[in-house]
Amino acid sequence: MTLRRVEEAISIEDFRKMARARLPRAVFDFVDGGAADELTLKGNRAAFDRLSIVPRILTDVSAPDISSTFMGQEFPTPLVISPMGSCSLVRPDADLAIARAAATRGIPYTLSTMSSTSIETMARSVSGVLWFQLYVLKDRAFNEKLLQRAQENGYSALVLTLDLQAGGKREKDLRNGVSVPLRPSPGLAWSAIRKPGWLFRMMVHGSPQFENVRGYLGNTSAGLTIAARVGANLDAGFAWEDFDRMREMWRGKLIVKGVNHPDDAKELIRRGADGLWISNHGGRQLDGAIASIEALSNIRKAVPPQTPMLLDSGIRRGTDLMKLRAYGASLGAVGRAALYAAAMGPEGPARALDILLDELRLGLKLSGAPSFRNINDGLFGQPVR
Repeated sequence: MTLRRVEEAISIEDFRKMARARLPRAVFDFVDGGAADELTLKGNRAAFDRLSIVPRILTDVSAPDISSTFMGQEFPTPLVISPMGSCSLVRPDADLAIARAAATRGIPYTLSTMSSTSIETMARSVSGVLWFQLYVLKDRAFNEKLLQRAQENGYSALVLTLDLQAGGKREKDLRNGVSVPLRPSPGLAWSAIRKPGWLFRMMVHGSPQFENVRGYLGNTSAGLTIAARVGANLDAGFAWEDFDRMREMWRGKLIVKGVNHPDDAKELIRRGADGLWISNHGGRQLDGAIASIEALSNIRKAVPPQTPMLLDSGIRRGTDLMKLRAYGASLGAVGRAALYAAAMGPEGPARALDILLDELRLGLKLSGAPSFRNINDGLFGQPVR
């Protein structure tokens, strides 16, 4: 029955509704929610919706090309999987299911510092392109150890996340009693009991483990206690000179995630960043922040035309990928879209990614655009610059 429901899904919103039905409210809200009044969360989606495509006709779109190039590497699709922590809260091995579905389609998977799967296990389990995302911690030696582990295990790019100087105020989580470390409450217990399938899987597999940070500050556990320590030790003092040292330390490609301001974008490129990841953390951090697609529109005017850029936050349709390409990004990253689907089992993420890619192909055809990589702001009926 579950497989049939997965096959019947026709949109990411279908998977969102399935996840809401399958997960305890507190878990669903943790995945789905944003910071404070969720203005940025809603704004990300609204900004995409405001952009109108002006279709062209009399072009050969019989075989639309959805491939893209990023940092000099060819990719068969313009999708990337965003880094996500605590995926196993949704379903055990959810991150592995998403990574395997991505690898089959040539889509890079970005492993979070706070992933439920370790750097080593992911590298052994998945044959596709792997990137490692680093949250900067106060313990510089531990940061270096994480980078060394990623390099030794073949991760081809470092995604340095710089928009998490502190955890955002996610009021849904606070109202639901979700905290790190987790404090049991009658509301949480009742929410879990009402979803027996989810509860059974949690009882069998246990709560999320954060293997990448085991041993941080001398804590040998990998559970929610160590997650709390990490959250309390994010390096809010990380500055430009620290970025320079990180650039020297990492031997591969370095992508900076959390870029929103044009001046930051220009300086990062000047100091050796290989790629810019435009992101407001999916609306989970600063509420009231600029929508990612709007930030991209500003940044592309400030950096050289060939600057490698990708974007996350708000992507729910294949046509969203066309819109971000029109503003100069080569790739679009999805997190929630894949994680909603993971609630339905290992087949879910594969179906979700195929939905987005099928929508992209159809969007190219109906827009009169033969090639994704050749899209520019003429997509919106504007003069091509």
